[in-house]
Amino acid sequence: MPDRYRLRLVDPLTQLLRNLHPGLERKIRAGIDVIREDPRAGKELREDLSGLRSFRVGRLRIIYRIAPRRVIEVIAVGARRVVYEETFWLLRRERGAPR
Repeated sequence: MPDRYRLRLVDPLTQLLRNLHPGLERKIRAGIDVIREDPRAGKELREDLSGLRSFRVGRLRIIYRIAPRRVIEVIAVGARRVVYEETFWLLRRERGAPR
């Protein structure tokens, strides 16, 4: 069995996971474990979010990218109805694009 990928969470996500209901936190952590075992488990995103992937955990989505050196960068976790738009704005802000 190949080595699992290392995980990198953006800082706000670490705090978010600590404050979640224990049952929900368990589900998200289980989803992250699946991603670490098989990084291509999530669906590829397109257009403005190309290069990212989305993994479904109930009504939530884990948005991540596969980085070099066997690293999974978790970018966002949130409800399907808002997480894609929030991720778009987060990445845009990260890249220094004007609003």
